[in-house]
Amino acid sequence: MAYKLSSLLKARFPLIYISTFEEDRVLKYIKKIASDEKAVKYPREIYTWTQSAGLYNNATSRGISDTTCPCKLLEYIRKYDKDAVFILYDFHVNFGSKTRTPDFNVIRKLRDILPELKLGSARKTIFLVSPQLVIPESLQKEITVFDFPLPTLQEIKAKLNAMINQNPQVQSSLTEEEIDKLCKAALGLTLQEAESAFALAMVNDGRIDIKDLSIVMEEKIQVIKKTGILEFIKSDYSIDDIGGLDNLKSWLLKRNNSWSERAKKYCIPAPKGVLVTGVPGCGKSLTAKAMSKIWQLPLLKLDFGKVFSGLVGSSEENMRRALATAEAVAPSILWIDEIEKGLSGLGSNGDSGVSSRIFGQFLTWMQEKESPVFVIATANNINGLPPELLRKGRFDEIFFVDLPTVEEREQIFKLHLAKRLKDKEISSEIDKIPNLCSELAKMSEGFIGSEIEQVVVSSLCDAFFENRALKFEDLTKNIQTTVPLSMTQREQILALRAWANVRAVSATKTSGRKAYKSEIDAENISASRGGRQLDF
Repeated sequence: MAYKLSSLLKARFPLIYISTFEEDRVLKYIKKIASDEKAVKYPREIYTWTQSAGLYNNATSRGISDTTCPCKLLEYIRKYDKDAVFILYDFHVNFGSKTRTPDFNVIRKLRDILPELKLGSARKTIFLVSPQLVIPESLQKEITVFDFPLPTLQEIKAKLNAMINQNPQVQSSLTEEEIDKLCKAALGLTLQEAESAFALAMVNDGRIDIKDLSIVMEEKIQVIKKTGILEFIKSDYSIDDIGGLDNLKSWLLKRNNSWSERAKKYCIPAPKGVLVTGVPGCGKSLTAKAMSKIWQLPLLKLDFGKVFSGLVGSSEENMRRALATAEAVAPSILWIDEIEKGLSGLGSNGDSGVSSRIFGQFLTWMQEKESPVFVIATANNINGLPPELLRKGRFDEIFFVDLPTVEEREQIFKLHLAKRLKDKEISSEIDKIPNLCSELAKMSEGFIGSEIEQVVVSSLCDAFFENRALKFEDLTKNIQTTVPLSMTQREQILALRAWANVRAVSATKTSGRKAYKSEIDAENISASRGGRQLDF
């Protein structure tokens, strides 16, 4: 990062945009680079500007009068005849927003001084530092966006140790390993946010220890919520809540902790992610939620719809910030539900290519990311997915979730009945029936998991209405009156199986999968395969 910034300064890039909340960190970083003769060859003076206080010389601690007006500021920069760096805070307000008209005089003035910044005798660079990335269309070719990462583990450790040393009255029983764990939990926070979380932990009981991990995590949850794009998912689901899908569950279990130090001995790379596609209502989203508990990692949900913004460059910045946050809290799980809906704008000209740029940005990140962020994407409509998303290198594997087998349906009935029948009086009738779930599974051929759940719920509603125990007849009646998705969407499901037969791995193991009556196409490819049969 230091090399890139020094190169931009030496190459006399006129306008460098840094989108961050951490003004103090940015100022210290730019000072360090701009004053280092080895880094930039010709050291620069440092000036900072805010619209409330005007221009300020950091070396002399002297304010420059009559520079609060943006146009007068730019004129001062144009005439300044020494090597300097000008850091302008919140200058983006002059570029307009949804509720604010751009100040075209300021934009034009900024364009007017560009030749002086590039070709003048004095080496001058303007840094635009703002929490938001707002770039006027007329300045797109002139502004260079510089990614300023969140604090590293070493920076957060230094901050925590400094706080402990500065507050001797606070008791600390942290070992080096616990400090490392506490600081890793703070990754993804700004330095100020990490400092606030540690301070809160200290004032709670006058000490700081590993028990304060929950306070740091709560601060991180707040940060993720405030992005407005990523959602932190608290999940209580476990692997035992998933009926069937043994292939998929086994694959996930074998890759747990593959980002740990122990995995490095085996030279195991951290898994990139999986795409789970197939019949709706068969456990794709449930699997994503259960992964958080299986792997003991934070689960972040990315909503593509929230990425898009009306301002030029804002959508790309939203995506960049969302991916940067996911990387900062790594190891983490990034869940994209029904990804085909988020990519529905691809190929259209209605958004001036924003959808294509966002998608390209996402693909590049998936291919090149080094942080252990595991992506789990779910999809119902395969035809809505672009082929470049499906090629090897993006996802480690593509799993197909078919209609549950008879054994899987039996497991699903057991799960839902056990989940809801807590009262012995309500379950007294069906407890007497041997092989209850096995019989129900045989009767519910073609049912998906959500339909089985609704059968149980509807049956309990019938029993509740008549104020009696649940009966076997309640369950059989609701099975008989339910028209399953496999019937209403028969053609679509057959098309899904045809696609998955050669392109995906079955989420269900070969053993126990019985042949379905229909066939995929005229070539008599067995519809029961539902994906390549690889048993993990």
